[in-house]
Amino acid sequence: MKRNLALSVICLLFSNGLTAQQVDYSVVSVPEESGIEFAPITSVSDYVCLPLVKRGTNSINWLSNKILDVSTDGKHIAYLSQRNNATNIFIKDLDKQGSSTQRTNRIAVLDFSYSPDGKYICFSEQRGKTNQIFQTDATNGYVCRQVTNGSNDYSPTYSSDMQHIFFARQEARSVSVWSYNIQNNFLSNYTTGMNPCPVYKSTAFLCSRSNAEGRNEIWKINYQTGVEECLISDPERSFTTPTISPDGKWILFVGSSKISTGSFNYLNTDVFVCKLDGTQFTQLTYHAADDLSPVWSKDGKYIYFISQRGNAAGVANVWRMSFNH
Repeated sequence: MKRNLALSVICLLFSNGLTAQQVDYSVVSVPEESGIEFAPITSVSDYVCLPLVKRGTNSINWLSNKILDVSTDGKHIAYLSQRNNATNIFIKDLDKQGSSTQRTNRIAVLDFSYSPDGKYICFSEQRGKTNQIFQTDATNGYVCRQVTNGSNDYSPTYSSDMQHIFFARQEARSVSVWSYNIQNNFLSNYTTGMNPCPVYKSTAFLCSRSNAEGRNEIWKINYQTGVEECLISDPERSFTTPTISPDGKWILFVGSSKISTGSFNYLNTDVFVCKLDGTQFTQLTYHAADDLSPVWSKDGKYIYFISQRGNAAGVANVWRMSFNH
């Protein structure tokens, strides 16, 4: 979430502040989530990664990179898994939900996205002190095409017309949104922000952007007209990782929250939605587990996300929740 991005993905967390012993992960849902159906998609043996979360007494920071996606045909879920000291993309059939297929053969994949036509996956990988973006076939082989080199690039995602790959680039203490033209290899720099999400059939993208107080907001940027609009902001919360519903009506994102029960105060990450214009802001999850990296099902009826809920040991899995709005 911070500009000085922690470039790592891990399977266990709680680096600072309150400890896991204060949270009951074993329950699947809490009363505030009544009416929502939750179902696990993966198991402990899938070794699903959870983005790094750091808690302090009065602050919470998390890695906002997208590490979960649904295939274009809606039949498979892709996630990051750490196995044999390497982090790679694995794919699971949503109907069979058997063993997963390894899709990349790298060392430290950070995040990824499917292409709109379903043929490719673009991803970033940490290599020494830099992060580089690659493109690979979504179904066959391990051959990769390198897209960027020598910088700290991450959060790649395709434009709807497949002409560009948008991504975030960290330089010194600032992060900005760039694009790579797939046809002519041209790079463009647009504005400050991270977690770019192109708006379908539009010259605009959503992104998260840090304000003067260090809290992240959700912005809509028209890179052709230069118009920038803040959609979601809160004086006490941060928001990251926006993604637009298949019907183009809703924005799904991660936000910080606070659980208070008497003397027990716990900073948390939850799943939120709002309309594309920023209205109808709604918190969907309230579990004390970390709910992160949410994505839509292709019919818009479900949301997939990563969480430790439902596992007493706090092990992360991919979960599916119904969306009833």
